[in-house]
Amino acid sequence: MKDTSPVEGVSQQAPVSQPHRLGEQVIGSSPAFDSVIQQVERVAPTDSAVLICGETGTGKELVARAIYNLSSRRHAPFVKLNCATIPAALLESELFGHERGAFTGAVVQQLGRFQFADRGTIFLDEIGELPLELQPKLLRVLQEQEFERLGGSRTIRINVRVLAATNQNLLKMVHDRRFRADLYYRLNVFPIDLPPLRARSEDIPALVEHFVFKFSREMNKQIESIPAEVMEVLRLHDWPGNIRELENFIKRAVIMTTGTVLRPIIGELKRLPSQASPMAKRTLAEAERDHINEVLRETRWVLGGGNGAAARLGVPRTTLVYRMRKLGIVREQGSKSFRGRLSGLSDLPAETYRDLQKSPIPGTDGAIGSTFSQVGTA
Repeated sequence: MKDTSPVEGVSQQAPVSQPHRLGEQVIGSSPAFDSVIQQVERVAPTDSAVLICGETGTGKELVARAIYNLSSRRHAPFVKLNCATIPAALLESELFGHERGAFTGAVVQQLGRFQFADRGTIFLDEIGELPLELQPKLLRVLQEQEFERLGGSRTIRINVRVLAATNQNLLKMVHDRRFRADLYYRLNVFPIDLPPLRARSEDIPALVEHFVFKFSREMNKQIESIPAEVMEVLRLHDWPGNIRELENFIKRAVIMTTGTVLRPIIGELKRLPSQASPMAKRTLAEAERDHINEVLRETRWVLGGGNGAAARLGVPRTTLVYRMRKLGIVREQGSKSFRGRLSGLSDLPAETYRDLQKSPIPGTDGAIGSTFSQVGTA
């Protein structure tokens, strides 16, 4: 069946979604993100410390790498370390290295990340997790560009630019005496605040196209279009996990898609009631209805089986039946509700007609969000 619904095309060549020199992974042209671009371009040529702040998943590491790529140190090492992933007892050795015999098990001398980054750039992610006892040593590196290895007495001089990132409120941590004020002000020479994805929804279509292209190529699939109603749902969603959440959602959608049209499971996008306005809920409900209708048309209203609508949507057939009843979906003319006797459905496939005659599934309301949709309940 020919698909005549509105779709947004996906280029079979790498999408070019922004003209900046920050690398192909940095995507966005919204006013909120354009401000970030300008700050990156201004600070990159300097040797200033940069503190990148933002919620989880907003792309702090990509911005750090963009600063490095535009700097005069771009041909020197770029060394990164997540302070939250290294046990506190090992973090000093990881950052500054240790001498042989410095502690039990230290049978050889080991260089630290700062020494590996000499003449280059070090990126310290989750800097708020740095233990208080190590903060003076980091402060000394920032001020004097020197340190001693753990267990050593020889002062080692380096030339390193420091970029740091956090999703915490460091100033509040300073007030709570969980982060040194002098270290905070030394890191906060040039702060860059990354907006959450919900504040730059104009960039979502470009990001979606980028991720669809990326994962289609990795999985050797050819996805040529994205339904307009699907793109609208993605644009309206709050994305509490920001770009990382969007990326993972699109990856799952590409895995689930068997044809050339992207078929995500819309119900995976959970929205807290307090986050959604009545207008947004109604819009999402309409988008879900349109999406189900489109898949039903493509499958000629066959619900079950390997090529049926339920399989294409990635949900059990009983769940699809419930959503059709809930959203008032009928094939053409007839009853606008599935309450009471169904009419105008004599031309449906027998299997679909039998399914829709059944009463609503007991207890489905409580579990429906985990399977198909809390997004767009009418």
